[in-house]
Amino acid sequence: MKQDFVRLSGITKVFGSGEDEVVAVDSVDLEVQEGELVTLLGPSGCGKTTTLRMIAGFEYPSAGDIYVDGERINNVPPNRRPTTMVFQNYALFPHLSVSNNIAYGLRINDIPRSEIRSRTEEVMRLVGLQKLGDRPPALLSGGQQQRVSLARSLVMEPKVLLLDEPLSNLDAKLRIATRLEIRRLQQRLGITSIYVTHDQEEAMVLSDRVVIMNAGRIQQIGSPAEIYSRPANRFVAGFIGRVNFVESTVRAAVGGGSVTVDLFGTAHALRSAEAEFHEGDQVLVVVRPESITVGQKGNPGVPAVVKEAIYLGSQMNYRIEIAGQELSVDVPDPQLHERYLAGDEVSVDFKEQSLHVLPFEDAAV
Repeated sequence: MKQDFVRLSGITKVFGSGEDEVVAVDSVDLEVQEGELVTLLGPSGCGKTTTLRMIAGFEYPSAGDIYVDGERINNVPPNRRPTTMVFQNYALFPHLSVSNNIAYGLRINDIPRSEIRSRTEEVMRLVGLQKLGDRPPALLSGGQQQRVSLARSLVMEPKVLLLDEPLSNLDAKLRIATRLEIRRLQQRLGITSIYVTHDQEEAMVLSDRVVIMNAGRIQQIGSPAEIYSRPANRFVAGFIGRVNFVESTVRAAVGGGSVTVDLFGTAHALRSAEAEFHEGDQVLVVVRPESITVGQKGNPGVPAVVKEAIYLGSQMNYRIEIAGQELSVDVPDPQLHERYLAGDEVSVDFKEQSLHVLPFEDAAV
């Protein structure tokens, strides 16, 4: 059984004082298991990078404790912590070759020369740089430079690998390829990793678990599937993927994690969040674009009007109007379905297993 390897207990970080005081991280509790990759995900200013920097030792917590492998490390300086960090900007030494950039940390720690050589060669092989050891960074592509940065961290054999938006400087195509490389390497090595990003897709692809943060607090922790299909609140549902929110009323509280709600005049028994609902309660129904089906006018379902139709090759995206509310709809593989145009009257239905009910929150919350 995996054990909690990194533990944050009530971590808080306050910058400034008095009227200028800013609470960047607010009473965060988090446990990361050994060998797990956990992603901190949220909008800019949510506290994810500050949390990572506190684990690395570049910031000290105003309150709370940080443990790695059972040891409290609050006051341990960064260079003595069992962690290494891969930064957004690669910070490679331009005058050193690839191999010397990777070996730099070992040299300043007085590791024997023979061990430096063997560890450097091994990590270069792991990240696919074994043929580029003599090149200067200026002659490397962005993806290759990122691999050098990653190798420089891995060669130190840390207990915990910290990654602060390491792919943000790469173009979209290279980001996709490199994040898969990082995930495969992390799984192969079994190294405990904490990854910061604002990219939702990146978090979904890379993570064993995702930690959603907003305004310095954790909103939800779960697997990518849990976060997407069972969001804890309106913020999480709106931040991960595309979503429609439909205000509704509880017709009956079924129990066992489901309720019957009114959805455009029809009753649907849907999964609900971990909250107690009663008949007549206002709720929000989380309706993902792929959980709506579109058919010809007169088919079973709810009458609607197509306001916009966008052909994307692999799917059709419709903007439809039902009873004065506009919803976004994704229909995969348009070649297998009838296509509709703006102005067409249609019938829509909802895939009940894909819908989720939340306590009502105003959009401004």
